[in-house]
Amino acid sequence: MTHEMTYSSELTIDLDALAANYRNLRDHVTPAQCGAVVKADAYGVGAMRVVPALYREGCRTFFVAQLCEAMELRDVVASDCTVVILNGLDPGAEDSCADQGFVPALNAPGALHRWRDTARRRRQRLPAALQFDTGMSRLGVDAAMAQALADDPSFAEEVELRLVMTHLASADEPDAMSNAAQLNRFEAMAALFPGVPRSIANSFGSALPRAFHNDVVRAGIALYGVPLPAGAAAIRPVVSLRARVLQTREIPAGTGVGYGLTYTAPDVRRLATLAIGYADGWPRALSNRGAACHNGVRLPIVGRVSMDSIMVDISALDAGALQEGDLVELIGPGQSLDQVAADAGTIAYEILTSLGRRHARSYLERGITTACIAGDVR
Repeated sequence: MTHEMTYSSELTIDLDALAANYRNLRDHVTPAQCGAVVKADAYGVGAMRVVPALYREGCRTFFVAQLCEAMELRDVVASDCTVVILNGLDPGAEDSCADQGFVPALNAPGALHRWRDTARRRRQRLPAALQFDTGMSRLGVDAAMAQALADDPSFAEEVELRLVMTHLASADEPDAMSNAAQLNRFEAMAALFPGVPRSIANSFGSALPRAFHNDVVRAGIALYGVPLPAGAAAIRPVVSLRARVLQTREIPAGTGVGYGLTYTAPDVRRLATLAIGYADGWPRALSNRGAACHNGVRLPIVGRVSMDSIMVDISALDAGALQEGDLVELIGPGQSLDQVAADAGTIAYEILTSLGRRHARSYLERGITTACIAGDVR
């Protein structure tokens, strides 16, 4: 069976665009290395397809958040790649990580103690990244701990530092004073570990001055199609989403729509019910404020977004322009991922990572479109 016969919504991922985004980011940050953040199933796009595509473009460093994500990628990550686990390890997971050769980020005294103890017990120098807290107050060791590690010769005997890193709290705000303050703190702490590669910049950090690029840039959301400020790497859209029309109807003035009847038609309106809802990652926050799009015409969402459907006002279209079974754009040329996020009062990261498993997925790569079962990106 084809997707058209089976699924009520279609998610298309343009891996050619993703590869172009990586090349543009890589060229923009050279001579720094450009790594790729593929946590959260490559931001919902499908890590099992994204990693090989990026590898073919020369990417050799991949960042995940959790050990389980690294484990899932074992079959697609080549032996010449480095996989860094940004959140570090849950207590007790050290041997599993060491067995696979993954690189945990050491973020706290307890994590440091357990990783060093594992190295001593295994009589093996183990790789790791060391994360500094330079002002975000989320993850990382402080300056005193960094100094203590630098002063401890046994630390270098037990741990092979592959990277020192931190994370910017306001990388998407180029004028934020905190950026320079964090860079200064990071440089002071990184200097305690001479010769170890440094990383501070994420996607938006790549748009900051070159001092922020250091040795490794951790490209994330820009890979998946969210544009960067002017003057930074050019970014192409990667994801498009369409949903089917379940029904069309005309309603008279004064008619309520959806749960709670939160919308009342001011006059005669024509509506279409679309097969997408919050179970598919379409936010409830878009109730009475978001839209769909058809042939460049914005179709406002009326009433609440429900679990499996939304209603949109199609009065601006010619009668008969949409029929049952037609596909309507939710993300695409007429409505960007950023626009959807703005309408929902959130950020593109949340929209992208929330897209559910009921969409039929298609991947465009090297000009060829391949389909897979909804939710299955292998």
